[in-house]
Amino acid sequence: MGYPTKVQLIHRKKTADQYYINFPTAVAEAMEFEKGEVIEWIVEDKANIIAHRRHVPPSPITVKKTLRISSKGSRDS
Repeated sequence: MGYPTKVQLIHRKKTADQYYINFPTAVAEAMEFEKGEVIEWIVEDKANIIAHRRHVPPSPITVKKTLRISSKGSRDS
């Protein structure tokens, strides 16, 4: 599911203009962003940008991966 967000343009008199994109609260909370955290924007193409996090906090849960064997005897991961 997507979250529509408007791009804001701030015109500055003495410095370069700035564009702002705000994260919806649901996205920021799901990603567990913290105030002042730095992310890196990567332009994938003219339709997609990636917000890359250089320092990812540890996951609050540990997921144990198990190996399953199907009825045909082949392994599924």
